[in-house]
Amino acid sequence: MAVYALTGFSLVSLLSFGYLSWDWMKPSLVANVATDPMEKLLPPAFARPPHIIFILTDDQGYHDVGYHGSDIQTPTLDRLAAEGVKLENYYIQPICTPSRSQLITGRYQIHTGLQHSIIRPRQPNCLPLDQVTLPQKLQEAGYSTHMVGKWHLGFYKKECLPTRRGFDTFLGSLTGNVDYYTYDNCDGPGVCGYDLHEGEDVAWDQSGKYSTFLYAQRVSKILASHSPKEPIFIYVAFQAVHTPLQSPKEYIYRYRSMGNVARRKYAAMVTCMDEAVKNITWALKKYGYYDNSVIVFSTDNGGQTFSGGSNWPLRGRKGTYWEGGVRGIGFVHSPLIKRKRRTSWALVHITDWYPTLVSLARGNLSNVPGLDGYNVWPAISEGKESPRTEILHNIDPLYNHAKYGSLEDGFGIWNTAVQASIRVREWKLLTGDPGYSDWIPPQTLTNFPGSWWNLERLTDGLRKSVWLFNITADPYERYDLSDQRPDVVRTLLMRLVHYNRTAIPVRYPAENPRAHPDFNGGAWGPWASEDDVEELEGGGEPLKSRNKKKKCKICKLRSFFRKLNTRLMSNRI
Repeated sequence: MAVYALTGFSLVSLLSFGYLSWDWMKPSLVANVATDPMEKLLPPAFARPPHIIFILTDDQGYHDVGYHGSDIQTPTLDRLAAEGVKLENYYIQPICTPSRSQLITGRYQIHTGLQHSIIRPRQPNCLPLDQVTLPQKLQEAGYSTHMVGKWHLGFYKKECLPTRRGFDTFLGSLTGNVDYYTYDNCDGPGVCGYDLHEGEDVAWDQSGKYSTFLYAQRVSKILASHSPKEPIFIYVAFQAVHTPLQSPKEYIYRYRSMGNVARRKYAAMVTCMDEAVKNITWALKKYGYYDNSVIVFSTDNGGQTFSGGSNWPLRGRKGTYWEGGVRGIGFVHSPLIKRKRRTSWALVHITDWYPTLVSLARGNLSNVPGLDGYNVWPAISEGKESPRTEILHNIDPLYNHAKYGSLEDGFGIWNTAVQASIRVREWKLLTGDPGYSDWIPPQTLTNFPGSWWNLERLTDGLRKSVWLFNITADPYERYDLSDQRPDVVRTLLMRLVHYNRTAIPVRYPAENPRAHPDFNGGAWGPWASEDDVEELEGGGEPLKSRNKKKKCKICKLRSFFRKLNTRLMSNRI
């Protein structure tokens, strides 16, 4: 059994925070899996297909919401969750692109070729065009579809853009992270460009507006201009609370007593985002949508502990397959829910939103076979048993192989050096290198990362490549049972083998210099010409730039004055 180094922390602190009082073993009060037609599952209020608002936050830690005992103020999220259904057995992916791709397609990333890392700004890569997306299915069902916020699913050619993948309108960024005021993004030294787009055009005129406010205002504008008699889907993908850590100073002032500067700024961003959600909810009521609406709230991955986030009491952080990387904050708020004001322990994964929302919209799923998601609305609305019993967290053949893994350690059926993770009922298996594995109690955040003595760390396990946990009984992944239960290890390895047989090749092309913003008017955006696309997709080597990089003096001057103007106009610290 692993030996733990506990300094400045003990089980007493767990009890003091109330986490050990949670009854993780208590079975749900559920009925049998629903088999009735969808119409019988819908309450009378569903006289018309419901309006759907899906809110996704970026890098918000599991602990960083009020109802999880956080020191961060989130009154709106707390109220919406309390009045709806809290999803406390809800899973997402450990990083940005994978979660977004699985939400939009309803498929595991091994089935879209996006099982490795993220889509980077200079890669000729995007969500596969043969995938029928969630907004496209909702359009088929008669919905008006809108996206506001962060895309991060590729943009090297116009066919990859949100407006070509099912959204009627789009306001947001295409890359993974931008400045909250200037919307500039640098993908390495000297590779910088502007990234805020309105439809398929660069939205230069919006520079200087704090993105969280800008996006909430756009949602209100969409609702004001649309008729509540017609169904609408709005995907709100806040860039908050991803780095850079920026917030209006009035929100930071509320947390002036926090000793850690990163945590202070991060907390301010979370509270600011909470207020934006309040404004969106208010607009739903003001313009007549609320009574026939479904609001889904989800995080995209675990919090980044080096940037102020907290996943306590879970193990690990963003980018890892420990619970701190993949267990998300999730809830559903809707007047249409039959059993409100409760906590659900039904197993739910981010891929489930695709079939669930299309079914609510009375859309047709018959022409999208092979989905990895399930319709979980009966589990959410009525408390019935979830149809899901397992989750493939991922299989990443390109990630650095674990030094001590081998085919022999995997019973001759699986190379345990390969990074992979799977959950089957109460059991969770990890192989390869799952990522940073510490537990970071909230009290360490005052001096974190400068002070490490309060962290709880494994002192062995560095030579391991297989871990097994009973997540129902041990949600914090403290007791590795791989040696005691080799029978379960073998069974879960067989499931990994099964999934791996269905995987398609990884799509992770080399970066292309043609994507540099200097060649595209100073902004990130589609860069591949028809000839480029033909050569890239014909299997050839990545194109060399047809033009030697030029110094874009106009771009640099424009960027300088834009930043200067933004600093003068914005009220930030």
